Amino acid sequence: MAGSSSSQIAKPMSVKEIAATAQDFEFNPFTALRYWLRTADTILREAYIYEQEENYQQAYLLFMRYAALVAERIPEHPAARHYENRNALRAAQKILPDVLDRLELLKPKIEARYNNWQKSLQRGREINAQIDSDPSRPLPVTDFAAVDPAIAGNTTTLAAAENGELAVKLAHEELRRRDARRRGTRQAGVSEEEEQERRTAGLWDDWEAALSKTGRNTEDDEIRQNMEATRRRVDSSHDIVPDGARRRSSKSISRPPRPISGSRNGGSEYKYPSISKPHALATNAAESPLALNRLPPKPAKEYFEQSSYDKPPPLPEKPSMDVDDNSSLNMVAPAQPFTFRPSAYLENGKPLRTVFLPPRLRQEFLSRAASNTRANLETCGMLCGTLISNALFISRLVIPEQTSTSDTCETTNETAIFDYCASEDLMVLGWIHTHPTQSCFMSSRDLHTHSGYQIMMPESIAIVCAPSKNPSWGVFRLTDPPGMPAILNCRQTGIFHPHQERNIYTDALRPGHVFEAPGLEFQVVDMRPRS
Repeated sequence: MAGSSSSQIAKPMSVKEIAATAQDFEFNPFTALRYWLRTADTILREAYIYEQEENYQQAYLLFMRYAALVAERIPEHPAARHYENRNALRAAQKILPDVLDRLELLKPKIEARYNNWQKSLQRGREINAQIDSDPSRPLPVTDFAAVDPAIAGNTTTLAAAENGELAVKLAHEELRRRDARRRGTRQAGVSEEEEQERRTAGLWDDWEAALSKTGRNTEDDEIRQNMEATRRRVDSSHDIVPDGARRRSSKSISRPPRPISGSRNGGSEYKYPSISKPHALATNAAESPLALNRLPPKPAKEYFEQSSYDKPPPLPEKPSMDVDDNSSLNMVAPAQPFTFRPSAYLENGKPLRTVFLPPRLRQEFLSRAASNTRANLETCGMLCGTLISNALFISRLVIPEQTSTSDTCETTNETAIFDYCASEDLMVLGWIHTHPTQSCFMSSRDLHTHSGYQIMMPESIAIVCAPSKNPSWGVFRLTDPPGMPAILNCRQTGIFHPHQERNIYTDALRPGHVFEAPGLEFQVVDMRPRS
């Protein structure tokens, strides 16, 4: 199997650079509060995975973004002041102390890596100067700028499209390992109540009853104090560790609290996505646009602090991140740590991680939807999975309880979906639905639905199945811009309404960021009541 990899090390980012990137995101107050709370939940899940994979740079970025979102942005949302939303915000803020502790622990690791990179770079320049007596000659040491926080500082990056078999093998092994660990935790004598508390970091159910047990003034004071304390710590993001900070080794880090699950206040709207045409992407990392927003998979376990400077570092011959290697990746992971590099970019230049899609999933979904399709009723499902080595793997098709018409499909118990995902450590990576009689396209309703998914995760996809038409299916995402801002700012209602902007959505399959991965296993969970 042919593969493309790079053994060059991209320039690490400093703590200051990471903090600036983490807080550089657009917060739209017109987007429903439940989507922002689920976005925070997704960010937190990804941060824990990156930390476990020792991608400390991306973990730091995501923990910082979570803190900024939960402590600064979400409390300013108009709906955050509503009485029925107080408990949801408190649940998210309850995790902030752990997040800030992790930022303090990760900071010295990032600083050490960055400082050692600087020393290595300077050492290389000194060696070059000794070799070449002409100081005016450009030095062959290339400073590979950190174009993507997820891969900067990693020793090996792989092209996902050219290493599909390796990706499938890696996914199966990692999913089995995580599943065994999860089962072990459940069998370790943890009560159901404690497990639920860890999972949700606070109940999302019966908010009114819970709130009635304590006075509103007391809760207002607690929320205000938590926000002020968090703001003080986030404002000093470049000096996260305060006086008297606990100095714990990475081994002493306790199991992270589970991210927040679905909200009872989430509503039952089920919106649909839209998308625009992608363009082919060059994989030369040196030419990749600056990445500010995306969450990556498994990074390389490379420590600069363990490197030796007794010998000068080898000088790269070419300023290219990509080196063909057709012999070392045959179904065997590289000996050194690696991560999958972005396979496509948004229209604004931000990178998109690869999404691996099981080819058989669509046919399985159509089989489950067949009775509805014959009755001219839409059917919808959720695409769930996880993050591994900076790539996203769809491993679960969840078909929720739903009500359908010939043009719409809405979930009737949305909370159950997110509770299930929380219990299984799954992330929502997109959705799939049928057009029984219509062609394969994204309707205005689909576009508004998908905007909620894409806020949570830019790589989120919408699969449309139109079995009676040609083409019979497509994988889409909203463009950004113009699609995402146009839909998020649209105030029109109704199943079908026009949008003035063109190219609102685009294809996501190659040369986009979605790749079908033959052999990738998946499960189907049908939550619909049996008739």
